[in-house]
Amino acid sequence: MKKTLFISLAGIIVLIPIGLYSRHISWLPDEVGDALWAMMVFCFWRIILVKKGLPFVALISLIHSYLVEFSQLIRWSWLLSFRSTFIGHMMLGQGFLWTDLLAMLIGIVLIYWVFHVIEQRLR
Repeated sequence: MKKTLFISLAGIIVLIPIGLYSRHISWLPDEVGDALWAMMVFCFWRIILVKKGLPFVALISLIHSYLVEFSQLIRWSWLLSFRSTFIGHMMLGQGFLWTDLLAMLIGIVLIYWVFHVIEQRLR
């Protein structure tokens, strides 16, 4: 369990700067950043739900990611103000796109596979 927590925390620490940097590479589609963000969400939930199975963590991560994406359709003034800050933009994004949902799904499938392989080797 400690190794899983360490790997999840390391995943967050690695994925955040890669995701931020991905936005500065002009030839890289923005959806790559969305996939990386969803992968980071998976790592976060893996820490919280360390005793649960990977399929459950993947489902919760996908629901979390989709709720954040759909929340971008909400136009409450306080929410828009928060999204205009750096941290709000990083946490909640800006501007709903259907393609982001696919990118998030792909990101979670990829990180699920990575964790599946790693956790199999740890056993």
